[in-house]
Amino acid sequence: MSSRTFWFCLTFMAAAYLLFWLLLIGASASYSDSQTWITTLAKPEIRYSIGLSLVTSTTAAVMASFVAIPIGYLMSRRTFPAKTWVDAALDIPIVLPPMVVGLCLLIFFQTQLGKAIETVLPFTYTIAGVILAQFVVAAAFAIRTVRSTFDHLSPRPEEVALTLGATRFQAFWQIGLPSARRGLIAAFCIAWARSLGEFGPILVFAGTTRFKTEVLPTTIWLELSAGNLETAVTISLLMILMAIIVLVIVRATGERI
Repeated sequence: MSSRTFWFCLTFMAAAYLLFWLLLIGASASYSDSQTWITTLAKPEIRYSIGLSLVTSTTAAVMASFVAIPIGYLMSRRTFPAKTWVDAALDIPIVLPPMVVGLCLLIFFQTQLGKAIETVLPFTYTIAGVILAQFVVAAAFAIRTVRSTFDHLSPRPEEVALTLGATRFQAFWQIGLPSARRGLIAAFCIAWARSLGEFGPILVFAGTTRFKTEVLPTTIWLELSAGNLETAVTISLLMILMAIIVLVIVRATGERI
């Protein structure tokens, strides 16, 4: 096979895959018209779902970023025994089936420790539970992104700062973080998008009670269960639009998902 044929085959496969996705989105878009959008967005339960999704996704993304920055920096800059195993453990939320994550959360809060925590702050079938379910998964993606960012940054400027009398924290705060700001923005956006699309853990752990714990993914499920296909498609298109916006922001930072 010649080089030209080889590259043509690869290009054809990429084009076919992209065309397939465009056809899927186009088919969904053609199923919803402007009147359906107006009717759907006018429903109080849909507006509540959108508002709650924005609040919980943003909160979960902030929490995920707060956890991801120190862990990502540690995994990038420090070598320690069993680092490979710790690195693998951090990926557990990524590889676990979503329903399993929700079930693990539900079982944990049935233990003595979990019940003690819930006496202070209830999580099961509450908005706090929605945020926790989103955070558990989103944090893993944020950690991957932050670590990748620091891996691509030379540690030399921080080492120079140390030789000039700066503490490790000062080198991290004044040099490391500012240098990684584009990657940190990308990590936040990825965590936010992942939180927005979370379904399985929320369904199992927080439930789908309308005007309480209903978010956009569970809205789609509820509408499909009720046979309201048009509404479900409209909400799906809204989430696709949000995902595209996040993707554009992430690409603008120069990072990859």
